[in-house]
Amino acid sequence: MQKSIIATSDAPQAIGTYSQAVRVGDTVYLSGQIGLDPASMALVEGIEAQIHQVFGNLAAVAKAAGGGLGNVVKLNIFLTDLGHFAKVNEIMAQYFPQPYPARAAVGVASLPRGALVEADGVLVLD
Repeated sequence: MQKSIIATSDAPQAIGTYSQAVRVGDTVYLSGQIGLDPASMALVEGIEAQIHQVFGNLAAVAKAAGGGLGNVVKLNIFLTDLGHFAKVNEIMAQYFPQPYPARAAVGVASLPRGALVEADGVLVLD
């Protein structure tokens, strides 16, 4: 198996022992992104801003891998409050073209750096 590490300064640098993404063949595994601004590495404030930042960060990594959010086939979303589920759906529709990827949304007790939302995914390049 040959794997390639994907990295971009347009998304937050890893805050742990992981890569922003790993490509194996035509499949790219996107690590979880929280609402960190890549320039300041500070968490943006509020659930709406964090959702936008998460999808923007995922888009930057997908672009660095040679694709885009339209190539995502599986998306996982983690929320500290499932009451924000409808807001995620509303904002997600601004970033992902139809047909939408397969997806899971999971309520969690907490996320790194006090984030309210995190998302990871798998994309397949054409």
